[in-house]
Amino acid sequence: MTSPITTVAAARRGATPAKANGRMTFWALTIGSVGVVYGDIGTSPLYAFREAVNAATAGGTVTRAAVLGVLSLILWALIVVVTLKYVLILLRADNKGEGGTLTLMALAQRALGSGAGAIVLCGIISAALFYGDAVITPALSVLSAVEGLKVATPAFDPYIVPLTVVILVALFAVQSRGTAKVAAFFGPITAVWFIAIAIPGFIFVLSNLEVLLAFNPIYAVEFLASHGIIGLVTLGAVFLAVTGAEALYADLGHFGRKPIQTAWIGLVLPSLAMNYLGQGALVLADPKAIENPFFLLYPSWALLPMVVLATVATVIASQAVITGAYSLSQQAIQLGLLPRLEIRHTSQEHYGQIYMPRVNLFLLIGVLFLVLMFRSSSALAS
Repeated sequence: MTSPITTVAAARRGATPAKANGRMTFWALTIGSVGVVYGDIGTSPLYAFREAVNAATAGGTVTRAAVLGVLSLILWALIVVVTLKYVLILLRADNKGEGGTLTLMALAQRALGSGAGAIVLCGIISAALFYGDAVITPALSVLSAVEGLKVATPAFDPYIVPLTVVILVALFAVQSRGTAKVAAFFGPITAVWFIAIAIPGFIFVLSNLEVLLAFNPIYAVEFLASHGIIGLVTLGAVFLAVTGAEALYADLGHFGRKPIQTAWIGLVLPSLAMNYLGQGALVLADPKAIENPFFLLYPSWALLPMVVLATVATVIASQAVITGAYSLSQQAIQLGLLPRLEIRHTSQEHYGQIYMPRVNLFLLIGVLFLVLMFRSSSALAS
C-alpha cells in the first residue's frame, strides 16, 4: 500500500504514485544490470590493454603507433561490437522480452522459413560456446582475483585454490535467492568500480591529450594494414576488451532493454573508454608502465583498496554469464533442445528473473573442475 507521504511527494513532482514507483523500478533495474550484465566486460581493463600492446610489440619496444593503434582498436571494438551490434540493434530483436542466441535462432527460423536445419545447428553451436564461457569465465576471473591478493602479501600463495573454491561455492549458493537480490548487492559495488576506474583515467588523459587521437579509426586501420600477422594477433587480444558483451543480450529477460541500454551509455562505456585512454596516456609517457598499466594509474596509497575492489569486481563478473546461462537454458527447453528442468521464478515483478537448480549445479561442477585441474589463471588461460 502506498503511504500518504509517498502520494503527496509524487503529486508535488507532478507524478502519480504508479509513475513514481515505475521510475524507482527502472533505476533499480538499471543499477542491477550494471552488476549482473556488465561485470564481465567491466573487468577487462585489468588485462586487455596490456595484453594487446604486448601482442602489438611482440614483447619489444612500445611505440607511439602501437599504443594509438591498440587504443583505436579497443575504442572502436566497444563502439561497433557492443554499442552498435548489441545495445542498439540486437536488444531490439527480442522474443517476448527474452534475448540470447536461441532467441535469434527462433526469430531467424520464422523470418526465413527455409534452411531451418542449418539455422538450428548454428544456434546449438553458439549456445554450446556460451555454456563453455559460463564455465570458463567464473573459474578464470575468480582465480585472477584471488591471485591478485598476492600483490598485498605473498602469504596468500598457498591459499589461492582453497579461497577460490570457497568464493565460487558461495557465489553459486546465493543464486537461489534470485537475480534481484544478487543484483541489489552487486550493482552498487560495480557502479563504484566503474567510477573508480574512470577517475584516474580522466586525470592521465588531461596530462596527455594526444591519446584522444585514438578516436580516429584511421589509426586502427593503419595499424592493421602495416603489421600483417602481428596485427591479426593483436586484434585477437583486443577482443579481450569486449568479452562478456554477449551477456547484454542473454540477460535481456532479466532486466529489460531500456535499463541495459541506459547503464551502458550513461556509465559503463564512458568509464571503460576513459580508463583505456588513461592507460594509453600513461604508457606514452612511460613505456615501462606497460608491465601493469592499470594499477600504475593509481598512487601508492590507493593500490591496496584497488586490489580489493578489483578482486570483488572480478567475482561479480561471473554473475553475468551465470544468469545468461539460466536464460539460455529456459529458451532451450521451450524449443525442445533440452529436457524439462525445474525453473523457479524469483521475482513477482519481473517474469524473466529465474533460477535453475540443475543448471546451477552443473555449472558449479564444471567451474570447480577447471579450478582444481589448472590451479592458476595463467595455466587456464593458455
